[in-house]
Amino acid sequence: MAIFSPPVVRSGAGVLNRALFTKTVNLAAAAVNDNRLISKYRKELEHSKELLRQDRLSPIVNHPDKTLADQGKKCLLLSPNVKAPEPETWGAALKEGVQKKELSVIPYELQLNYDYWTYHDIITSILPEELHDDIPSGFNTAGHVAHMNLRERYIPYKKVIAEVILDKTTNIRTVINKVDNVGAESEFRTFQYEVLAGPDDMQVQVTENACTFEFDYSKVYWNSKLEAEHRRLINMFEPGEVVCDVMAGIGPFAVPAGKKGVFVWANDMNPESNKYMQVAINRNKVSQYVRPFCEDGRTFIHHAADSVLEAHKNGEHVLIAPKPPSRAKKAPKLSEPKRVDVPPTISHFVMNLPATAIEFLGCYRGVYAGHEDLFSEQGRKLLPLVHVHCFSFKADDETPLNDICERITKYLGFPVKPGNPDVEGEVAVHDVRDVAPAKRMFCASFRIPREVAFAKRD
Repeated sequence: MAIFSPPVVRSGAGVLNRALFTKTVNLAAAAVNDNRLISKYRKELEHSKELLRQDRLSPIVNHPDKTLADQGKKCLLLSPNVKAPEPETWGAALKEGVQKKELSVIPYELQLNYDYWTYHDIITSILPEELHDDIPSGFNTAGHVAHMNLRERYIPYKKVIAEVILDKTTNIRTVINKVDNVGAESEFRTFQYEVLAGPDDMQVQVTENACTFEFDYSKVYWNSKLEAEHRRLINMFEPGEVVCDVMAGIGPFAVPAGKKGVFVWANDMNPESNKYMQVAINRNKVSQYVRPFCEDGRTFIHHAADSVLEAHKNGEHVLIAPKPPSRAKKAPKLSEPKRVDVPPTISHFVMNLPATAIEFLGCYRGVYAGHEDLFSEQGRKLLPLVHVHCFSFKADDETPLNDICERITKYLGFPVKPGNPDVEGEVAVHDVRDVAPAKRMFCASFRIPREVAFAKRD
């Protein structure tokens, strides 16, 4: 309702003055003579639609008379349509309560201040009307840090926007704005930023998919909007399989996968990412499953395939202790720990570097050169699935799928088309998320073709 909107506080300098956000809303209230009747009349007035229904406002308030308020007397706030001096605006329930002397209808001045209104309310009040069509509201979070990417026309108001976000968002202590594109500062997908509000403290802690990560947000890549995509792929991995995470970052795929008993060869070229991935591996107690590496992803693809096979030949394994019996049951004879061997081949390759990952696909040539026997009828028939993230056009037709398949064909050196990823030469394309008005992120999944996997290595 308009009467509950904040006052218009236009400020060309974009300065936040919280004291200006005060407003008195004149209402009627039903003063309840006996507090034991509050519940009864609340229900009746709610049913008759005479009770105030407004977000973030309780209809039960203290009596405006201080003496009566000190005695514990309460009032029920009424709809703006109900006027205290105009009985013709009262409904049957209200009139009956007054006739019984259980209620009295009085004027009530409701005081609203800055704390009542939402971020959107406050910003709409401050920004000029020509900026109301696309008010900044979405941002990434990493622990206590809110990471914005403000458009140019909102830059004059960046400080006030950040201050209101800080006031209105639980657990946010620092607001930053990106001042370049991710990766423009370095190949490690880090970015330059400016602090708009709060301390310049980028050491954060986040929890995702039941795992805890600690890292310096200014030195590694993290995107809270990818949690669902991380979970989607992790759900594909089976305990006892091997996953090769070629561009692992700090481990949002690798660490939760390790927690479900998946062996992960996790690589990232950024030494800082590798450092914090090791912190996450230890903190989440998955060191027996997740192995961190710090290499160029192009060479790591072959290295990982060779390393996994070598680990298998060496009999590397984990021992899973049996679950202890519950107290309610009689303790049985303790069983032996279950041994799970590292398998000889990789089941999944993950490549989450959407700007350039497709360009790495040529590195799969010869990944299993000379090891055709591992994929024979007696060995493992299916070659690994590759999950490569990429950007493409935002369109409702087949344009993005065709674009992605053309680029995979170019860099893989093998023709592919949209279809079933378990069929050689076919690709399943999953729509991940919007990243810009005309740009989306996708994940293309396909099995490495035999011609590529068994090609002679250079």
